Amino acid sequence: MPHINITENPSIPWETIFDTINEGMILIRPDGTIFRANQSLEHLLGYARNELAGNSCLLLNCDECETMRSDENNSWCRLFHARKPIKTRCLIMKKDGSYLPVIKHASLVYGADGQPLFAVETFTDISRMEQLHEKLDLLTQHFHGDDGFYGIIGESQAMLDVFDVIRRAATSEAPVLIIGESGTGKELAAKAVHDLSGRREGPFVQVNCAALNQSLLESELFGHTKGAFTGAYRHRMGRFEYAQGGDLFLDEVGDIPRGVQVKLLRVLESKEIERVGDHRPVSIDTRVISATNKDLETLIKRNRFREDLFFRINTIPIYLPRLRQRREDIPLLVDHFIRRNKEITDKPIQGVSAVAMDRFMAYDWPGNVRELKSAIEYAFVVRDSGLIEPGDLPKPVMESRPAVFSAPANNRDSSKECDELIQALKQSLGNKSEAARILGVSRGTVWNRMRKYGIDMKKILYS
Repeated sequence: MPHINITENPSIPWETIFDTINEGMILIRPDGTIFRANQSLEHLLGYARNELAGNSCLLLNCDECETMRSDENNSWCRLFHARKPIKTRCLIMKKDGSYLPVIKHASLVYGADGQPLFAVETFTDISRMEQLHEKLDLLTQHFHGDDGFYGIIGESQAMLDVFDVIRRAATSEAPVLIIGESGTGKELAAKAVHDLSGRREGPFVQVNCAALNQSLLESELFGHTKGAFTGAYRHRMGRFEYAQGGDLFLDEVGDIPRGVQVKLLRVLESKEIERVGDHRPVSIDTRVISATNKDLETLIKRNRFREDLFFRINTIPIYLPRLRQRREDIPLLVDHFIRRNKEITDKPIQGVSAVAMDRFMAYDWPGNVRELKSAIEYAFVVRDSGLIEPGDLPKPVMESRPAVFSAPANNRDSSKECDELIQALKQSLGNKSEAARILGVSRGTVWNRMRKYGIDMKKILYS
């Protein structure tokens, strides 16, 4: 490090030089007072230069600084004593009380006598980088999200109705509550609301409320200050802060402890959070999307969920149907997961046999789409090539038996529907996707009608 004493060079336009640096920069004297700050730091933190100059650098409330302080040799911190540059990730506090994640570089400037004059600290804003990491994680989870409606597979009327509600919810800033059994796609629905909304450029941050106890969940949602409790060695940004300008997805909201429910309600009402260990309110601009597989109204009666919180988060409800309530979507889902597994395993599996598809259509799927996905993954482990057969399926699916339907004797519409299906199957030589195109319906509807009328493909093709 060169020995430069900036006070001995008054002719050099230091202010101008500092302001050409894109990163935030401050000069700190050995006693810890701020000597000078540049324009970029003003923009990062919201302070004017004259508000920083002369104040202690503790004003920035950096969560790494305490570990750097030292009483050795009357030095303000170990940086001045050890004289080694420092590079670290830390959180510093802006003027409005919010945290800013930064990469901090700190080194010393020496005078002609070889003694440290200043610590030079630069701060690189990494908040956008962390938001992009969040989005990358989500994109990794939903690598095939371009299939269907924002990653949700379905052409049944039940799902078309859901898609319509999602579109409408996306135009609002009101809280959204997604209700559905486990495995119905609540996370995908929440992400679709975000991607269709005006907040799509902001972060989409999610928290599984069932995975954390009360103290951990409170810290996860609202953040904490260093020293707020045993083990709180650093500041922590809460998920509400990470979701600024975007959406916070609270999965399994019915499992939130009542103590946290009170604070969550206050946040939704005031648009402000208070970190654990800090009473300074921080304004937030975050929409909340919640999801649950529980009956919240029953939990309210049992005094396990606050009624006022329920009314607050239930402004726009979205109900996801069980898979057994939209069986016509099963073939679409089967095809989708087969394509995905073929890409992953590179196995030459062509699809499922008609008998195996009957098993898929007959099974009740208590685990919904997630269970169907697992069944296909199981089949890809068992089967190496060709068509998936009933013996390649998990035992509960394999043992399911399709009901036998016959066309009502005196129903002309049903008879016509059956005849049109048979003709389409003959014209398409048994190709159900082509038959669906001829009839103007989905492939799942073709399968359902085949089951409904007990149609045997072999008899149609070879009779």
